[in-house]
Amino acid sequence: MNVNGTHYRTVWMQGTEVWLINQNKLPFNFEVFAAPDHFATCEVIKDMRVRGAGAIGVTAGYAMAQAFFEAASQHDANYVLQARKRIEATRPTARNLFYATAKVYDAGLAGGLKGAMEEAERLAQEDTQSCKTIGHFGAELIADGCRIETHCNAGWLAFTDYGSALAPMYQAAATGKKIFVYVDETRPRSQGARLTAWELANENIPHTILPDNAGAWMMSQGKVDLMIVGADRIAANGDTANKIGTLEKAIAAHHYGIPFYIAAPLATFDFNCTNGKEIPIEARHEDEVLYQSGPDRNGIMHEILVASPGSGAYNPAFDVTPAELITGIITEKGIIKPNVEEIRKLQ
Repeated sequence: MNVNGTHYRTVWMQGTEVWLINQNKLPFNFEVFAAPDHFATCEVIKDMRVRGAGAIGVTAGYAMAQAFFEAASQHDANYVLQARKRIEATRPTARNLFYATAKVYDAGLAGGLKGAMEEAERLAQEDTQSCKTIGHFGAELIADGCRIETHCNAGWLAFTDYGSALAPMYQAAATGKKIFVYVDETRPRSQGARLTAWELANENIPHTILPDNAGAWMMSQGKVDLMIVGADRIAANGDTANKIGTLEKAIAAHHYGIPFYIAAPLATFDFNCTNGKEIPIEARHEDEVLYQSGPDRNGIMHEILVASPGSGAYNPAFDVTPAELITGIITEKGIIKPNVEEIRKLQ
């Protein structure tokens, strides 16, 4: 993706440092952050400086490679194993994190630091290519003049490049189709309003931000033709975990007969997870609900309380959409139906 004329990946490795676009600073400031060791890389995953299933996975893979580098000077046989546990404890829901950590760990055990570093970079390239291919398959669903709603951010910031849910929109626009995107605000972190809207503006794609509770109304008025969202984990039966608020959009889309698609690479599928009830749902700190941050008219950043003083908040980061509400899943292998038989073929 190009930013101010320069091509960036969301996350990359320079030497043994993990470099990434600091998503907590967007859309108000564009900042690149360097994590010098796997401890620092774990922190950027936990505090959401990097976010999105694919980007989390690639970052975790790089963190695992960093651990192999660090282990050389630690003289501790358990160092790499403890590092793996630390990385996997950063965020529990995104399947891509566990997929990448396991791949790099196994490669490092077999081939040492060189094997770990090569595998981490291979996973980053795989992530990019998978999303590019998802864009080509998904664009076939988008007609000229299509009005698409999306939730949270599943764009290039959520992966190494291209994105999952936004990739078909980028591809459709690149081929000359006129599209309009409704961007769900996605409280409490506002990934839609802050990140997806920033991406679409950067690509000159017409869009507008919707309050989270406006989607059903827009559908009822015939203003939404298609909905595409990403995923953080897909169970073997097609049940899908995604950012909180996805489930209610799927229910509304089903009621109004609007096609509802998930876009995700194979790394997001958890073939050992039978159904959505087995997907761990992360609960984050209540302050993300109670406080918001942003710049004033002079560009000075502030954090302000936006709820009743003294009240607590519950903050589940994800919900699970049952397979029966999903029209199809857009993968790098094509568009499949969300059922056991179709998903089994992907293994």
